Amino acid sequence: MIDVGRPGSRSAQQLPYPRVLLKLSGEALMGDLDYGIDPVYIKRIASEVKAVSDIGVEVAMVVGGGNIFRGAGLAEAGMDRVTGDHMGMLATVMNCLSMQDALEQLGAYCRVMSALPINAVCEDYIRRRAVRHLEKGRIVLFAAGTGSPFFTTDSAASLRAVEVAADLMIKGTKVDGIYDKDPMKHDDAVRYDVVSFDEAVQKRLGVMDQTAIVMCRDNDLPVKVFNMNNEGDLMRVVLGENVGTTVRQSVAP
Repeated sequence: MIDVGRPGSRSAQQLPYPRVLLKLSGEALMGDLDYGIDPVYIKRIASEVKAVSDIGVEVAMVVGGGNIFRGAGLAEAGMDRVTGDHMGMLATVMNCLSMQDALEQLGAYCRVMSALPINAVCEDYIRRRAVRHLEKGRIVLFAAGTGSPFFTTDSAASLRAVEVAADLMIKGTKVDGIYDKDPMKHDDAVRYDVVSFDEAVQKRLGVMDQTAIVMCRDNDLPVKVFNMNNEGDLMRVVLGENVGTTVRQSVAP
């Protein structure tokens, strides 16, 4: 029996992961649409995130911007890479504001903090303030990546997770974990229950970009990869159930 304590409190030490950071791709917000944000899908995600927050888990989030702009994609099309990345960062701000609205409509307390100064619509990112928001039970959305070009939102998520001393980084994807090859293309793909950071790097398993995975490895921050489309799995992850794939220092029990 897990003692979940009071909502918003980190005194519930029997929770497997008292503080987590959830990383979602911007594409995840599209739902069944071809572009933009699916209101139905974002409300479902928000309800699951709020449910996790309500049991006392401190929740931070990073949302990508690929449903609107991808800096690398714009650069491939001929745009200056720095300009493209800045546009991608602004797309993540829009996504975070959308998620904030969905959460607040459910009665959650939420803050958006941006690595780029846009304080007319959200707070500037200040690590100590972010930690204080989490301690007060507020859901914190980190927008605008790292604030610098050439870094992915995976790297931003790893950085923020380390900075706020998260106990687990969770990556929500469209598949139920990490496979030895693309399960969308290969019927014989095998899913890992546990994989080490070094193996993920050496085999290039596509968990996250190399910068992000090495940052987690060097700071001993475990990563859980799961299918965000499976309703209820986010709660199962934070309660320590065997869902998805765990990436950690060693595969030994």
